[in-house]
Amino acid sequence: MRILLIHSDYLKYQTKNKTKIAEKIDESKKENAFEESLVVFSAVEREDEENIEKLVENVFNEIKDTYEKVNAKNIVLYPYAHLSSSLSSPKIAIDVLKKIENKFSTDGYDIYRVPFGWYKSFELSCKGHPLSELSKTIGHGKNKENEDSIKEKPQFLVLDENGNSTNPEDYKYSSNDFKNLMEYELGNTQSTGEEPPHVKLMREKELCDYESVADVGHLKWFPKGKLIRDLLADYVYDLVVENGAMPIETPVMYDLANDPIREHADKFGERQYKIQTKRELMLRFACCFGAFRLLSDSFLTWKNLPAKIYELSTYSFRLEKRGEVVGLKRLRGFTMPDWHTACSNMAETLKEFENQVKICLKTGIDFDLNYEIIFRASVDFYNENKQWMHDIVNTIGKSVILELIPKRKHYWVCKIDFAAIDTLGRPIENPTVQIDVESGKRFDINYLEKDGKEHNPIIIHCSPTGSIERVICSLLEKASLQEKSAMLPLWLSPTQVRIIPIANNHLKFSKELLNEISKDNIRVDIDDTTERLGKKIRNASKQWIPYTVVIGDKELEGDKFSVSIRSTGDKKKMSITELVKEIKSRGENLPFKKLTIPKTISDRIKF
Repeated sequence: MRILLIHSDYLKYQTKNKTKIAEKIDESKKENAFEESLVVFSAVEREDEENIEKLVENVFNEIKDTYEKVNAKNIVLYPYAHLSSSLSSPKIAIDVLKKIENKFSTDGYDIYRVPFGWYKSFELSCKGHPLSELSKTIGHGKNKENEDSIKEKPQFLVLDENGNSTNPEDYKYSSNDFKNLMEYELGNTQSTGEEPPHVKLMREKELCDYESVADVGHLKWFPKGKLIRDLLADYVYDLVVENGAMPIETPVMYDLANDPIREHADKFGERQYKIQTKRELMLRFACCFGAFRLLSDSFLTWKNLPAKIYELSTYSFRLEKRGEVVGLKRLRGFTMPDWHTACSNMAETLKEFENQVKICLKTGIDFDLNYEIIFRASVDFYNENKQWMHDIVNTIGKSVILELIPKRKHYWVCKIDFAAIDTLGRPIENPTVQIDVESGKRFDINYLEKDGKEHNPIIIHCSPTGSIERVICSLLEKASLQEKSAMLPLWLSPTQVRIIPIANNHLKFSKELLNEISKDNIRVDIDDTTERLGKKIRNASKQWIPYTVVIGDKELEGDKFSVSIRSTGDKKKMSITELVKEIKSRGENLPFKKLTIPKTISDRIKF
């Protein structure tokens, strides 16, 4: 429980509106004023629910001690939810505050409890002496067994594809990325404060930028960046639908007065992004709330499972610390592909988990990204499913970090995280798959088994790519290391082919060529500016254009063209048919969208 103790000259309050959780009060409680009071602003927290009686005793002693030191005339117990982002249920909070009130009243103290669950205006004058403002966090006290379990730290090992485990200090690292990830997980990495290269690139390539009049961690997207985001969104949509997921859409904000939502939100602690209206609302950090409520309201039987639903959350929100928000890597508002699968039992869950791991691996191939991997599990889960976990690592085909957690403290018992490594040696969290053993019960999701009995399913959380922004971050970080061959994957390149006419008399033919190539769903543009040829070629290079076609007198007369291929650095003589065939083969089975900016460079806006 968190309390803020103010020794006040006076406190005045007046109730304005009641919330859904407001307690019933008579007229005498709707406003009041107190002089020479110890005002105790208080927030009962989720973790306090474990031992309410002990908590009440500890809070009583703490308030009593301060009350006697400041020699106040009375005590005013004032509920103030803003002291914590991990609140208990309203019912328990009222119970705790009433118990504290009763304990003081029984002992003869003059105490007044301000109504719970009402919006109130108040006026307060603080005395200003050394003990007039005190902030304290009070627990219910834990036994030695609980203290010992908290002190237990997770164990990190390297697990190879043959099932061999090695201590991190004894492992011979062949990959700098893997070593950097291990150092990060062990807490051995020091922040340099250096800005990662992708921040410069996202601006330079006119993809996106910070928005100064929004909250920190929210970006504005230019047409090229929006095109890439939309292509990635289409990519994930096609991927999950092909694997049986049903797309849905749910609200972006939820009422924290709802017990299951509040309990699940508490897992994110102070990163909750709240909005205060007549109700206390929280912007979603993923699609879990909406997905779980949708499943809870549905009639499910064993025949429907595994049941798969998918939503692209535009946006999800997390109140990351201001100093940690940077570029595309860590944002307060981001786009998260979120896939949930309800499974009937652990055997079915393990099978689905394995399939979704393979899908995550596929995204790394399609994006041409190297993922380093962390497999996390409680010790109990690992001991029960050791061979299964080893088999998955064998499927991955390379060593992974194994984190063994002594006691489960999250909603998941097992998860696997895929991370690209940036140029500073830090992980960019990308795909994840998690086994959730709490939410089925918490959100009252039920399915009917063959025996006619209802059961709570196990839930798999999966983001096959991680947030869309972090995918782009990973691609830009990788490109920053490639120097002359830096580029995005061909299917994500805003312009795939740049036609460069040497002179004005080549422009008409170049436009005819553009129209012919465009027919085959290829994004192509023309540099029709008055710049010299060398400058046009350099501009195409700076913009990472995958294929550049120069049109001069010789090209007007023949059917072969000089094509510069950025990925290999080669120059080839190619016909339009050959060029189109090569581009189509490299983008086979991947999404396509038309060019979203003018096809002639001279008509473009400089963002």
